[in-house]
Amino acid sequence: MRVLITNDDGIEAPGLDVLEHIAGAVSKDVWVVAPETDQSGASHSLTLAEPLRMRDLGKQHYAVKGTPTDCVIMGVRFLLKDKPPDLVLSGVNRGQNLADDVNYSGTVAGAIEGCLLGVPSIALSLAIGNYETGKPIWDTPMRHGGGLLGKLLKAGWPEGVVLNVNFPDCQPDAVKGMAVTCQGQRHPDLLRIEDRLDTRGKPYYWVGIERRKAKPPKGTDLWAVQSGRISVTPLQLDFTDEVALETLAAALSE
Repeated sequence: MRVLITNDDGIEAPGLDVLEHIAGAVSKDVWVVAPETDQSGASHSLTLAEPLRMRDLGKQHYAVKGTPTDCVIMGVRFLLKDKPPDLVLSGVNRGQNLADDVNYSGTVAGAIEGCLLGVPSIALSLAIGNYETGKPIWDTPMRHGGGLLGKLLKAGWPEGVVLNVNFPDCQPDAVKGMAVTCQGQRHPDLLRIEDRLDTRGKPYYWVGIERRKAKPPKGTDLWAVQSGRISVTPLQLDFTDEVALETLAAALSE
């Protein structure tokens, strides 16, 4: 099996080393193509207005001055075009990618791009209690990632589906198991804007998320990680709502 891995935290991120360790559980042919710098929140953006620059770091490691999407395209369509990867892994992200996060996440976008290019793909993230000051417990994905990956590959999943994996913020021995979950949803009021003044008295703004303890519905990715479980959420790339499709089709045909 040939595995291509990427991330959105950048080529020097510790989570990338963790993911390389996880990939090593299923393959000895692992290729790393990751962004030159941190691309957190880049979502599925694609570099079109300027050329891509890529550095060969040796030992099948490459750094691309671009987004996770750019990296996966460079890996699949350029570096490995003669023998494409059998699997794309993106992560392990420093911080969770749950619920609405998947819309903004460069980690999830890297996996989505792999799926769009016809390669089975998985995004992996590690929750942190406090994103700003918390210390990631990398031992948790290190301990559980390889076994989970083996189980997922053995089970398989449909084309057009990306698996979004989130590890809980706890020690490896405290993990309560694995749960296949649906995507949760946070309250929109949690999104806020903080306004400040610079040293010259000019305003500037930070987009932020209010941290509020909540009780997410059982069966969601939020619930699983909060309860100490590894969450596996199958995300469908076809956004079409079949019920709305039929309703609108009936209304517009009259």
